[in-house]
Amino acid sequence: MRSIETCREDFPALHQTVAGGRPLVYLDSAATAQKPRSVIEAEARFYERDNANVHRGVHTLAVRATEAYERARRAVARFIGATDPACVVFVRGTTEAINLVARSYAQPRLGPDDEIVLTPMEHHSNMVPWQMVAQATGARLRYVDLLPDGTLDLASYERLLESGRVRVVAVTHQSNVLGTINPVREMAERAHRVGAVVVVDAAQSVPHQPVDVRQLGCDFLAFSGHKMMGPTGIGVLWGRRELLESMPPLFGGGEMIREVGLFESTYNEVPYKFEAGTPPIAQAVGLGAAVEYLESLGMEQVRAHEQRLVAYALERLGQMPDVRIYGPRQHRGGVVSFNVEGVHPHDVATILDQEGVAVRAGHHCAQPLMRWLDVPATVRASFYVYNTPEDVDALVRALEAVRAIFGAGAKPR
Repeated sequence: MRSIETCREDFPALHQTVAGGRPLVYLDSAATAQKPRSVIEAEARFYERDNANVHRGVHTLAVRATEAYERARRAVARFIGATDPACVVFVRGTTEAINLVARSYAQPRLGPDDEIVLTPMEHHSNMVPWQMVAQATGARLRYVDLLPDGTLDLASYERLLESGRVRVVAVTHQSNVLGTINPVREMAERAHRVGAVVVVDAAQSVPHQPVDVRQLGCDFLAFSGHKMMGPTGIGVLWGRRELLESMPPLFGGGEMIREVGLFESTYNEVPYKFEAGTPPIAQAVGLGAAVEYLESLGMEQVRAHEQRLVAYALERLGQMPDVRIYGPRQHRGGVVSFNVEGVHPHDVATILDQEGVAVRAGHHCAQPLMRWLDVPATVRASFYVYNTPEDVDALVRALEAVRAIFGAGAKPR
C-alpha cells in the first residue's frame, strides 16, 4: 500500500513556487483536487496510443478505447461498492447527475400534493434542480432545520416525513462549507419507511472517505471526478437498476438508442441510454486511474490522515481570538471554513495568496447556508492526502500577515 506520508511527491503541480517565489500551499481541494502523475499519464497515454471512439468501431484502437472506457466504469463501481457496473452512468459532473435524476426520475412522478425534502446546507447543484422541478410540478420544497453547530436536526427531519407526502429526500453526504458529515444511512432508512427516494450528493465524500452505496442505503448517488484527483468534465451517477430502467433518457442522439425510425426510436439499455453522443472517454480513463491511486492509499487511511489535519487546523485556528470557525468540532470532513473578524473573506484570501497559500473565499455555491450563518461569505481551507501539518502552519502564518495588515479585531468595513 502506498504511503500517504510520501505521496505528495506524486503531484507535479505542488512542486512550484507562486507569489514571487513562495512554495505553493494548496488548500483548495474541495473546489478541485490536484492530480497525481499516474492520472496525468493515463490520460496522455490514451491520446497517444488508444484514441478512438467507443462502442462503434471494430478496429484495434476502437476496441482498446472501448475496453479502457468500460474498465474505468468497473473500477468506479468497485470503488463505491456497486455490484452492477451498469448502474454507473458517466456524466459531466455532480451537477449533471443530480439534474438527470431531478428531470428524468422525479419530475414525471411528482405533482402538487408531493414534497421534496432538502437541507439548508446543500450546494446549489443539489438545490436549484429541485427548485426547477417544484416549479414545473407544483411540488413543495421542505427543509430540515439545522442545529447551532451546523448539524442536521433529525427530529425536524422526522416531523417532515410525518406528512406522508414526501417523495424525494435530497441530501449532501458532506457539507462543502461546514464539513458536516450527515447520517445518510439513518436518513435513508427513515425516508424509505414513508416511500421516499433518497438522492445523495457525494461530491465531497467519495474522494475523502470510504463510501459504499449498499451500506448507505441510498437510491441515487452523484459525485465528480475532478474532486477525487481525476480529470475535469466527468462525473458519476449511480442509481438502483430498477430506477434507472424506469427513467427516460434526458438527451437524445447517438449511442443512446437501440433502433431509430423516421418517427420513433427505441432506447438502449442502462447505462448507455443516458450517455448520448461521444462520451468523455479520456476523462473516464483518467478517472479510472484516480480510483486506482486512491485504492493504493486506502480510503480508511485517507480519512484518518484528513481527520488528523483538520484536528490540528481547528486547534491552531482556535488559538487566534479574532478567527471564527464554522461547523461542528467533531465528526466532520476535511474542510474548515472561517472568517477573520473585521476583514472581508476576499481580502483574507488575497493576502493568503500573496503568501503562497491557496484557499477559497466566497459563498461556495451555498448562499442559503451563508444567510443561515449570517455572513456574506467565508474563507475555506480544504485538505487532501498531499497536505501536511506544515501546510496548516503556513496558513496560520499567512493569517498573521492578514492581522498585521488589517489589525486584529478590526471593525467591519
